[in-house]
Amino acid sequence: MKLIIAAIKPFKLEEVREALTAIGVRGMMVTEVKGFGSQSGHTEIYRGAEYAVNFVPKVKLEIVVSDALADQVIETIQKTAKTDKIGDGKIFVLDVAQAVRVRTGELNDDAL
Repeated sequence: MKLIIAAIKPFKLEEVREALTAIGVRGMMVTEVKGFGSQSGHTEIYRGAEYAVNFVPKVKLEIVVSDALADQVIETIQKTAKTDKIGDGKIFVLDVAQAVRVRTGELNDDAL
């Protein structure tokens, strides 16, 4: 199993969710986060004063899938979240040692 962590632009969330559901992803965790990378924030004007915004709002997706589905999930996120502008996000992939469904005690792929 793989844990796929993706940071994407917030307005792309619904489009990415629909695309992932279409390929068989049955669940994900979504968190609103702030961060910076090569984008390094930006400046905004509020009440006539310019100020720096050092952290950019993003949405973090956490998805655990079987090894067989991982590459397809990564490709789907990449294609769907892409805007061709700086700040499109990142995708990280980690190995998952074990998954347990709390209600039934099912393990690993059965728990997904």
